[in-house]
Amino acid sequence: MESLRHSETQKKRRPLNQREGPTRTMTETTKTHVILLACGSFNPITKGHIQMFERARDYLHKTGRFIVIGGIVSPVHDSYGKQGLVSSRHRLIMCQLAVQNSDWIRVDPWECYQDTWQTTCSVLEHHRDLMKRVTGCILSNVNTPSMTPVIGQPQNETPQPIYQNSNVSTKPTAAKILGKVGESLSRICCVRPPVERFTFVDENANLGTVMRYEEIELRILLLCGSDLLESFCIPGLWNEADMEVIVGDFGIVVVPRDAADTDRIMNHSSILRKYKNNIMVVKDDINHPMSVVSSTKSRLALQHGDGHVVDYLSQPVIDYILKSQLYINASG
Repeated sequence: MESLRHSETQKKRRPLNQREGPTRTMTETTKTHVILLACGSFNPITKGHIQMFERARDYLHKTGRFIVIGGIVSPVHDSYGKQGLVSSRHRLIMCQLAVQNSDWIRVDPWECYQDTWQTTCSVLEHHRDLMKRVTGCILSNVNTPSMTPVIGQPQNETPQPIYQNSNVSTKPTAAKILGKVGESLSRICCVRPPVERFTFVDENANLGTVMRYEEIELRILLLCGSDLLESFCIPGLWNEADMEVIVGDFGIVVVPRDAADTDRIMNHSSILRKYKNNIMVVKDDINHPMSVVSSTKSRLALQHGDGHVVDYLSQPVIDYILKSQLYINASG
């Protein structure tokens, strides 16, 4: 098994826009399966944030090369130090309320629950390692073995099967792996919409070198707006080694805001130019009404009693904000 894992991790990763040759038929198992991860303050989470997920998923599906199987909202730690940042307890609850009707977007508290602020790179690596361990999949962007234990899994012990019964087939299948990914997202995140449960035997321990999973390419991609992409160009703001990992090893899906010129932004950074093929820009309606919605505008609307706040925030989030008296007297 170790030799199999070694050979898989040594494979050269193809850029996101060069996934399949023209003669290969794209099936459910040959498409790249994607989990979208968005990091941010979500102070508060807006309709624009949710639409960012929806627009990215629709765009990736339309390319015919990707299947988005999950979305993760990861609010930043309280020690981030941003002015007017309310506590993570409030922000997690608001995020849960915002995605409560979604069957594919989850809220994950890991970043908030750490002792201190985490870099975007470390959050991506955490979720990559967690998905790899919980699902048993060999993620396409994994270069080195993970040393991060699964939540609740004692270190230095053999991982236990997630599901197991005597009637399940021992043949590895795509459906089982993807079912395990979906269930894993539900298990490790705060919000748990109904997910079809697959009985599953931990086949990794029995594969040896003669059996292997159907080839399923699973990637965790950073989802962001063009404002975050532009921040990569600010000297000294990002650690260059982190940028190499984020863009080179993981990849980014960018949803433009305010009709931003993403080509111009990428040309201002040598790292963004180097890994341009790993940056996918959602090219749908550049005048999408949600592209101008922001947390800042939402806070200002709340402070001034502006009725347009209903255009920015979902009603459950507004109700929670008013009940908890958030942002009403805050500055910024």
